[in-house]
Amino acid sequence: MAPEISPAEARRIALTAQGFNARDRNGTATPARLRRAIAQLGLLQIDSVNVLVRAHYLPLFSRLGGYDRSVLDQIMVERPRRFFEYWGHEASLLPAGCHPLLRWRMERARCGKGIWRRLEPFAAEQRGEADALLARIAAEGPLAASDVAGAATGQGMWVWSDAKHALEWLFWAGLVAAAHRRGSFERVYDLPERVLPSAVLDLPTPPVVDAQRELIARASRALGIATADDLRDYYRLPAADAALPIRQLVEEGTLRPVRVRGWRQDAYLHRDARAGRRIAGAALISPFDPLVWHRNRTERLFDFRYRLEIYTPRHKREHGYYVLPFLLDGALVARVDLKADRQAGTLIVVQAHLEPGAPPHTLEALIDELRRMATWLELAELDTGPLGVDAAAASPDG
Repeated sequence: MAPEISPAEARRIALTAQGFNARDRNGTATPARLRRAIAQLGLLQIDSVNVLVRAHYLPLFSRLGGYDRSVLDQIMVERPRRFFEYWGHEASLLPAGCHPLLRWRMERARCGKGIWRRLEPFAAEQRGEADALLARIAAEGPLAASDVAGAATGQGMWVWSDAKHALEWLFWAGLVAAAHRRGSFERVYDLPERVLPSAVLDLPTPPVVDAQRELIARASRALGIATADDLRDYYRLPAADAALPIRQLVEEGTLRPVRVRGWRQDAYLHRDARAGRRIAGAALISPFDPLVWHRNRTERLFDFRYRLEIYTPRHKREHGYYVLPFLLDGALVARVDLKADRQAGTLIVVQAHLEPGAPPHTLEALIDELRRMATWLELAELDTGPLGVDAAAASPDG
């Protein structure tokens, strides 16, 4: 019978694996330290929502404190590339060594599989349009969708031109790579050989099951303890593809089956996972942080029901538009809806909710962390109205 682990120990294991153990958030976050943090997580999710700050900056702030964001900008485009952008857990910044492990996804995209329905025609009847853009990039250099004229199609925020759809298919298929992003956050595409090191592109392509087994192993290392669905979700592997790699990892000893008291699903412990002793401290957590992005896991680990309400109509939102859970001493004890008013130089708390059982020092710790965030975002003022705290007293310099 698999050994049993308490929920408290499972939380410590997960927090330690995710870099929330024995943290120093007051030192200088050097490029090397940022690279190590990304490598520990395995990826950073990228998202266009910028009501607070771009999503990929936040997980490093949660773990390292107020680092210089321009250092991450430089890491994303440094030569030779140590990281590249592709579909990991949604759009993600990934270690370059992951490239061979994701070529099966690129191959499926070339066949019109595993991609958005609107992109499928570019693998078939509209392939000529995509090939024409690929030839233009090869001849003229990096290209963004706005550089190509075309009528827009789609609805809402996904109103894209045919050229944008074609470029996205080329990107998903691995026929182009993301060279960089413009100030508007628009992705610029180029040939892979002009973006990624030849040493990476020349790495052999592993069989699909071997690549997926390594991705699940990396997910397990980053999660510490996880169910099969947690492991599959980290790199968004199809459910049908996960069972065999997990079984192989158990057989080789990388994963150890365990039971977590109160969890309905079986769990797996990475062989290097440990329950760190120091989980004290505070951090605001991005909706796109791997600690909380799989909502079922968040509920299992922290007894904290969390949903991103960006796409929920305003009148139906329970907690707000861009809500960050607040981690304090190993528990999620509050949530705050935040907005950066850059013109006014103010970090605004739009809404705030304390969880039942939140400790007495939660509000004080939350204000301290909001001050830290405002300073990091170079916002001189902190509007804490919903928290019932005087804004002047709560300002970063107050």
